[in-house]
Amino acid sequence: MAKVQKIKGFADLFPEEAAKYTFMESCARKVFSRYGFGELRTPILEKTELFQKSIGEDTDVVGKEMFTFPDRKDRSLTMRPEATAGVVRAFIESKTHQPGLISKFFTFGPMFRYERPQKGRQRQFHQINAEVFGAPEGQADAELILMLTSFLNRIGLKSLTVELNSLGCHECRPAYKQALVDYYKSKDKANFCEDCRRRMETNPLRVLDCKVPTCKELVKDAPLITDHLCADCETHFADVRTILDGAGVTYTLNPRLVRGLDYYVRTCFEVTSLDIGSQTSVAGGGRYDGLIQSLDGPDCPGTGFACGMERLALLLGERELPGPDFYLAVVDDAAANEAMLFAQALRDKGLTGEVSFSGGSMKSRMRAANKSGAKTCLILGGAELADKTITVKDMAGDKDQETLDRAAYLAGL
Repeated sequence: MAKVQKIKGFADLFPEEAAKYTFMESCARKVFSRYGFGELRTPILEKTELFQKSIGEDTDVVGKEMFTFPDRKDRSLTMRPEATAGVVRAFIESKTHQPGLISKFFTFGPMFRYERPQKGRQRQFHQINAEVFGAPEGQADAELILMLTSFLNRIGLKSLTVELNSLGCHECRPAYKQALVDYYKSKDKANFCEDCRRRMETNPLRVLDCKVPTCKELVKDAPLITDHLCADCETHFADVRTILDGAGVTYTLNPRLVRGLDYYVRTCFEVTSLDIGSQTSVAGGGRYDGLIQSLDGPDCPGTGFACGMERLALLLGERELPGPDFYLAVVDDAAANEAMLFAQALRDKGLTGEVSFSGGSMKSRMRAANKSGAKTCLILGGAELADKTITVKDMAGDKDQETLDRAAYLAGL
């Protein structure tokens, strides 16, 4: 029988790598709570129609990348490819929205997309998301970007670029879409890639986001959305920029920036890094007014962002795991049970550490203590067992080891 191995695109995170994710989550909780955000946990599995209705059936995510399957009652289920749709579904289902009430949530967790695995991109990947419901103002978008940059600075990332754009609204975008379609018609359609030829009819803005060099060259002179914004969208976008300018956030206006999901309107943004190769985006988001209502919820505006944790982890580099406080070396089998109880008493005092489960030579036990990285090695053998003592060796300093009464040692902690 063939050996069972992990699925392609699904990674195991051992303690050294998992520590980066724990660190990011801890920093996010500290930073986001300062802005009034609370944590929300949503299911990994959702009904497929949730993503079809929210993300859009003509997007690559829905058309090509979702893990979708029937359950035992032949209902179509999908492993979530992104977090926002599930958060919106939970918000609607909770029936907690009231006019004028602003709700702020953040989430962590795995997402799933069937893509070609590469550096910083897996088929199971992890995101940090933040969502704001009930605030139509540009100030809410600006606050999100400030919070995102504060979080990225908190985890130690400095050399990042914020790209900013406005995608217009449901009032001014139709005219811009028509201007794009007219521009595309002036070009030889055969020169565009297969995806872009389809997008010209279904989602003309997405052609601007194509990474194929020939397509990028063909659209370099395409009309700009910023030349087609209505007065309300211009004011909204100006508010965002004014706040970012006042806060000293450096950003680049990118009129070609679009998002890969259909629900975005007005503000959109990405944070990029040149330190992880061609896949430069580490975070992105924007406004999605209308999404909640399209999922049969209230007419409630929304805005948010997502951070790709795998890509952030590449920028963090190696993180040193904190060593344990003690290693309890058992050098006599007769002392094994007492050692376990003493180790538990140490942990009850708030210390961290390991204990060998059986006796062994002093040499092998000291080797294990060194490998553990413990600050202190505690030695328990036959003599210590009889005398109710413990031998203490400072692994970091030059102090000689000393033998102390066990009860007194615990009392002194």
